[in-house]
Amino acid sequence: MDINTIQEMFNRTAEKYPDNRCFVQFEKNVQDLTYKEANTIVLEIANYLIAEGVKPNDNIGLTGKNSPNWALTYLGILQAGAVVIPVDHGIAMEKKLAFFKFANCKMIFSDVVSFSKDFRNISLSMNDDENVLTLNGDSVKHPKRDSQDRAAILFTSGTTGDEKGVILTQENLIQDVYLSQKYMELYPTDVFYALLPIHHSYCMSAVFLQAMSIGSAVVFAKSMAIDSILKELKEGKVTMFLGIPLLFNKLLAGMMKGIKEKGIIVYGIIKLLMNISGLIKKYTGYNPGKKMFKSILKKVSLDTNRICICGGGPLPIDTFKKFNQLGIDFVQGYGLTETSPIICLNPIYAYKESSVGKVIPNCDMIITDQDDNGIGEIAVKGPMVFNGYYQNEKATEEAFNSDGYFLTGDMGYLDKDNYLAITGRKKSLIVTEGGKNVYPEEIEDKFQLFFEIEQVMIKGFIKGNGEHIEVLFYPDQAILKEIGVESMKKRLDDYTAQVNRELMPYQRIERVKILEKPLEITTTKKIKRHKIVD
Repeated sequence: MDINTIQEMFNRTAEKYPDNRCFVQFEKNVQDLTYKEANTIVLEIANYLIAEGVKPNDNIGLTGKNSPNWALTYLGILQAGAVVIPVDHGIAMEKKLAFFKFANCKMIFSDVVSFSKDFRNISLSMNDDENVLTLNGDSVKHPKRDSQDRAAILFTSGTTGDEKGVILTQENLIQDVYLSQKYMELYPTDVFYALLPIHHSYCMSAVFLQAMSIGSAVVFAKSMAIDSILKELKEGKVTMFLGIPLLFNKLLAGMMKGIKEKGIIVYGIIKLLMNISGLIKKYTGYNPGKKMFKSILKKVSLDTNRICICGGGPLPIDTFKKFNQLGIDFVQGYGLTETSPIICLNPIYAYKESSVGKVIPNCDMIITDQDDNGIGEIAVKGPMVFNGYYQNEKATEEAFNSDGYFLTGDMGYLDKDNYLAITGRKKSLIVTEGGKNVYPEEIEDKFQLFFEIEQVMIKGFIKGNGEHIEVLFYPDQAILKEIGVESMKKRLDDYTAQVNRELMPYQRIERVKILEKPLEITTTKKIKRHKIVD
């Protein structure tokens, strides 16, 4: 691969596919930029930064909602030779400023700054050989960047209360983009959907950079509201839909509810056809469900969709299975901010429902300190793995073992085909009175498809000489209002008993708590476990 930087990747795509749609957003006035138009604005932004005194490797802050403007600014910062510091627009201003101050940002962009096709309203001329842009008569040379230069510093979401600045190089991001493509075919005609927060590594890399690498379009979502999502999926004719378990569970619930409303006979027939479709797809590679269930998929605006990818947390096997039965190429992936982020992805032609995916090429993954079941901490090496945390040598040293493998903090095991299964986070492990290991995420996973539950968390509590297990529920407030507290409590007790029957004796839940307020979550909807106290 002869592309070493994100700038080179974007420039190559803009040259090869100048008239392809690049960035789209369905506001009152639709924003719809081609790669040629986007490239012009990116160069203008870079010139502006250089004119303002920005030097190579200066840190530049960026915060804002998902939008073409965010993407253009990100690319303009890199084109100027600087480093992007993307920060969650949804957090308090004081915390944003604290991150920017910690990163020593020379300049900050927010979404109150608007760049459009008429940005600065200036005339441009380009010298391709020297990569020099003339701005109002002044020549501005863009710095040459290298694969080992910093591209971005991303702050982790902080589910354990220890946010750190992850330094990602140009090589980290470029390698991850191209290596993860080995397990699925992507096309310039694809349309990606940027629904999840774009400052987060998942959406930034797997949607924004991935689409840009092949000349695909990116549709930027306005919100996480289901009605808005369905409208944008339809209007944008989205083919690549990346989301989190919560979202896919809701979409599936909506589809299955619609099928049930057709009556028990129709529901039984469709379920049978889904099972047949799923078996044919899994064992022959032929996908009959796309045509068989087109009307069902159309109701949730997935009829144009080619591939759905789920990441960011554990997904029920049943959700994975049913999407594939309905004709969607649905797979799971796994990664962390420190790994740029993708290190595992299910090939669409050889997926395993119980796995978060096959280890991508050039990623060296091992399982450390394995127990009798082969479960241990997941550790990785490779060109997608970061080198360290910003101004935090202690955390950097603790993040790697003596052999140079990054310790992910996640527990799991690899099968004979190098597919990974996740059992839970090392820090959330519960050790029972009998010395057994219980992974909360494995139990939480079994509650995901109960409509009445908005949030669920499994945790340990001390009784006698060891930890025992309890569940915290925050119920769906609309359903709670409809059925009342006592009925809700009975349903949650019944669901807990149902789940307990599926668990080993040492995993069973002994105590149920119903919360009056929701648990604090990150922007990718993960519960902040460190915030939970007895």
